[in-house]
Order: sequence, then C-alpha cells, then structure tokens
Amino acid sequence: MKAATREWVQKAESDFQVAKVLSRKRKLAFHDEVCFHCQQSAEKYLKARMQEAGLRVPKTHDLEVLLDLLLPLEPMWSALRPAADFLTDYAVEFRYPGNEASAANAKAALTKATVIRKEARASLGL
Repeated sequence: MKAATREWVQKAESDFQVAKVLSRKRKLAFHDEVCFHCQQSAEKYLKARMQEAGLRVPKTHDLEVLLDLLLPLEPMWSALRPAADFLTDYAVEFRYPGNEASAANAKAALTKATVIRKEARASLGL
C-alpha cells in the first residue's frame, strides 16, 4: 500500500472510531457529530481507494461524486450509492444551525459508514 493511501486510511479510521465512541454517549447526545464523522470516514476511505489506484483525489465532500469516479474500478460499489447519498449531507449541512440529526440518523449513519468502510478496507487488502 502506498504511503499516501495509508495516511488516508488512518484519517478515515480515526473518524470512524470517533463516531463509534460518540455514538455510545448516553448522557449527552452527539448525533450531529456522529453523522459528521461517519461522512468523513466514508469520504476518506473512498479517497484512499482513489489514491491507491493512482486517481486524482478531488476536493469534494460529495460521496456520490467520489463513488462515480471509482465505479470503473469497483463496479459492484454501485450498491453503495444509497449509503453515499445518505451520508453526503452530513459533511456540511448539519454542521450549522437549522439542522439537527436524530438518534435514528446517527444510528443509520454509523451503519452506512460501516458498509462503505468494509468494502474499502477489503479492496485495499485490510
């Protein structure tokens, strides 16, 4: 694995683990933060796969755009589109007043991030 890919994976895994830890907090609700870190983890795992393949890694938070760029390499990843679509909004929209994630949103985000993480890690041989 390329060194740059490894860095993307480390950042992705850090976001994933933070989301898991925050999702377990019961006294304080960190639903927005769980959703944000799930999106970030998925984004970085997709970018890690792009990096490893030698593709240009665009500066976008749109997971569907990233997924579209990866589909020629990973055609079966078209099944990840619903997860990518769900998580994309958590990159920016929920970071500002006016939007709040619920416990159900956070749980779904973690589930969807887990699916993307699993596929990316398998593709990267992890």
